[in-house]
Amino acid sequence: MLKFRTLFAITGLLLAFVAGSASAQLKEGRDYDLISSPQPTEKGKIEVIEFFSYLCPHCDRFDPTLAKWAKTLAKDVILHKIPVVFRPQWEATAKLYYTLEAMGELDKLHSAAFSAVHRENIDMTNDKSVADWAVKKGLDRKKFTDTFNSFAVQSKAAGSKQKQGAYGIQAVPMLVVAGKYRTPDDFHGGFDELLKVVDNLIVKVRAEQFKK
Repeated sequence: MLKFRTLFAITGLLLAFVAGSASAQLKEGRDYDLISSPQPTEKGKIEVIEFFSYLCPHCDRFDPTLAKWAKTLAKDVILHKIPVVFRPQWEATAKLYYTLEAMGELDKLHSAAFSAVHRENIDMTNDKSVADWAVKKGLDRKKFTDTFNSFAVQSKAAGSKQKQGAYGIQAVPMLVVAGKYRTPDDFHGGFDELLKVVDNLIVKVRAEQFKK
């Protein structure tokens, strides 16, 4: 028991040291903003959310870097994606994301959806064009359309609007850590620097959880 307590104490000190070093590198207002009303997250996990849109050119350029980073995440970190709907034309691609997710086609076609918009110049701003694109990618039209128009997908798309409001999302791509730390609208670094900030926020959150 004594050895266990000693190990526990040493672990706590190490976490505090690492968290202190990470926090020293972070500056509120420059590297992150505090969400005024912290949102609930999945218990036992440090949740990272990417708010994005297939129609956003910055999200398109960020996606390969984010995908590579996601493969390095520790087991206590989970990455979610939420498609934003800033204007009516963005709703079709938000529903596309949730449709591909529901059909088990997201891993296969997520990057392809970005390419359709930004390299193939396909109009993805209405339901018909999105369905036509999905069919060309090998999906059954009826199954896709039924899923696309389902209550579950409609509800998730509506939920996206609510969440982007709750998290104060004004631009994309935007990352949120643990429901309370949001990357700033005017972050001046590159994508690699942005993810280093997120890494440090994860360390900070992990230490905060250890203290509870």
